[in-house]
Amino acid sequence: MSLDVYLKRKRWVSYDEGKTHTEEYEVLYEANITHNLGRMAKEAGIYMACWRPEEICIPKAKDLIPLLSAGLKDMKARPDHYKKFNSDNGWGVYDNFVPWVEEYLKACKEFPESLVEASR
Repeated sequence: MSLDVYLKRKRWVSYDEGKTHTEEYEVLYEANITHNLGRMAKEAGIYMACWRPEEICIPKAKDLIPLLSAGLKDMKARPDHYKKFNSDNGWGVYDNFVPWVEEYLKACKEFPESLVEASR
């Protein structure tokens, strides 16, 4: 099982003389990570932000920035603490999660008005 995260924006596909329009969502960023990192994410205070953003009213990427920044800062400050939450089977480890969070944060900063979606 894994988590898929997306940053999206609406894109107009067609427009008919002001009467009708069609829109779709354009994916600006997507990433996947294992659910085995859930405990580590909870410890860092970013589980809800990553796995369940809709439950904490996080509609846009800009709303994720402070949460991901704080969690990432703590993870980097205390790597030994977080490595205790590494998955026993090797699928879900600190050394993979930190870069994943860094990239997600970078994308949120690049596309702050994008819509956040998580699929579990």
